[in-house]
Amino acid sequence: MSGHSKWATTKHKKAVVDARRGKLFAKLIKNIEVAARSGGPDPAGNPTLYDAVQKAKRSSVPNDNIDRAVRRGAGLEAGGAAYENVHYEGYAPGGVAVLVECLTDNRNRAAAEVRAALTRNGGTMADPGSVSYLFNRKGVVIVGKSGGITEDDVLSAVLDAGAEEVNDLGESFEVVSEATDLVTVRSALQAAGIEYESAEAAFLPSVEVPLDEENAKKVFRLIDAIEDSDDVQDVYANYSVSDEIMERLG
Repeated sequence: MSGHSKWATTKHKKAVVDARRGKLFAKLIKNIEVAARSGGPDPAGNPTLYDAVQKAKRSSVPNDNIDRAVRRGAGLEAGGAAYENVHYEGYAPGGVAVLVECLTDNRNRAAAEVRAALTRNGGTMADPGSVSYLFNRKGVVIVGKSGGITEDDVLSAVLDAGAEEVNDLGESFEVVSEATDLVTVRSALQAAGIEYESAEAAFLPSVEVPLDEENAKKVFRLIDAIEDSDDVQDVYANYSVSDEIMERLG
């Protein structure tokens, strides 16, 4: 299994049991605000907002918090901030490329926090463009296996909707498509009566770096440190770690 899949699975589990739930909620709320600001407050006509709201609900964000975030983002309620999407690039131990996606109202603060997390954990900041070419923007839908859903069920639902591949992640399936086909793929699953756990555009690596156990520990520690910043929404890295090492690391 590829590194991004392993990390996506880990992140999904963390979303349910993370002790830093307040920090997670804040990131999900910020995502909703930005989606509502850019595409309007109606999820039916704003697929990005729809997916942001569904992700928040599946992570147990209270409905009142979600509704207020939508209203703030749409300018219907005071208190919304002017967030902008910023990317930073760097290297982690073992030669792993790291792409950091931020939503921030202060570029200088976001850059300083990302740089500090990298350098304190054995990584380095990289020049713009030196890492991003190793990643492709893709649509990623995670489908749980509950209810006896099989790979064939998922494949038959998404085959004509633009899906490029379906990967078995162990406890769930990952459906990969072009980012522009994400809504079509997600809608095809819904039409087939298949529940999905998350649907979002993500950066997937085109080349992966295999890691031994020691470097895997260092990379995971670095990713955790970067994600601890309130400005950071997602961290993508092009590592590959074997099932045996992942099991030993818990």
